[in-house]
Amino acid sequence: MKAAVLKSFGSALAIEEIAAPVIGTGEVIVDVVATRVLSYANEVFSGARNYLLELPAVPGPGGVGRVRAIGPDATHLAVGDWVYCDPTFRARDDSISPDITLQGWSARGEGGLKLQRYFRHGSFAEQTLLPTENVKRIGSIDAADAPRWCALGTCLVPYGGFLAARLQPGETVLVSGATGNFGSAAVAVALAMGAACVIAPGRNEKVLADLVRRFGPRVRTVRLSGNEADDRERMRRTAPGPIDCVIDLMPPEVSTTTVRAAIMTVRPYGRVVLMGGVGMLGGPGLDLPYPWIMRECVSIHGVWMYPPEATFGLVNLARAGLLPLDQFELATFDLDHANEAVTHAAANSGPFKMTVLTP
Repeated sequence: MKAAVLKSFGSALAIEEIAAPVIGTGEVIVDVVATRVLSYANEVFSGARNYLLELPAVPGPGGVGRVRAIGPDATHLAVGDWVYCDPTFRARDDSISPDITLQGWSARGEGGLKLQRYFRHGSFAEQTLLPTENVKRIGSIDAADAPRWCALGTCLVPYGGFLAARLQPGETVLVSGATGNFGSAAVAVALAMGAACVIAPGRNEKVLADLVRRFGPRVRTVRLSGNEADDRERMRRTAPGPIDCVIDLMPPEVSTTTVRAAIMTVRPYGRVVLMGGVGMLGGPGLDLPYPWIMRECVSIHGVWMYPPEATFGLVNLARAGLLPLDQFELATFDLDHANEAVTHAAANSGPFKMTVLTP
């Protein structure tokens, strides 16, 4: 089969023929129809992000496709089913604290690396091999719409955060990082889940205005000044009432004061979800006040990715029209132009923009 292979960090993807995957018990082979090219793929492939990825390997986390073959223990999947390929692979021998690897992307620790060595190749290929539990049926779709369904991969991240925080219809949410790729998706997901109001702080006035244009008065924006105390007070005043939940999706380069200003707007007994990158590049810690957390009874949830069952709930929101996937602007490339797709993704990142490979 044809695949895009990363042979060494800093080199271009090699488009070549490799052996097709061989199925085993507890596994499924999927014909890949569409797969996202993340905006920072160039940083992963250059080695700048220092991700744990043994090479050579076919990169690519997840995607949308059709089942080609199923193992003998599959009881619901059928050949030809349209599916979302969940890239979050969890080891099966410890359900309490499973080792995790992101398919064709990165591993967490030595256990995740062992998992990666077996499920070595990702979705930048005509076929991909996954654990059975990572293949999620999405129902019948038009093949032309498969690239748009790749937006599930972006929306699942904040959806996982909101599930951890038990977001309820009618609540007020603040999205820290609302002008970014995952943050803007968090705005859409929160509204789809029934949030009465989403507070969207940021410095990019054009993006903030676009969020209001897309979603209407349930989104209230705040232009950040950089002064922690002032920004916190302005965010609180912008909300129609107490802020029930704050989700942080800020990238690593953002200052801790900006993140802390947003987090500490949450009401007493409120919930905070940390999903961003603060501290990953070194520097000071977040430094949240212990007395504030304790006396205000604030719940803080650290969340990485999402639970295995999340895909089904998000698909239901999309099917119901509550989470319209057609708001994502698409640029598609075939597998022969995978390197051009990586370059395009880096130059065209931002809210509701998606670069997709169609193997």
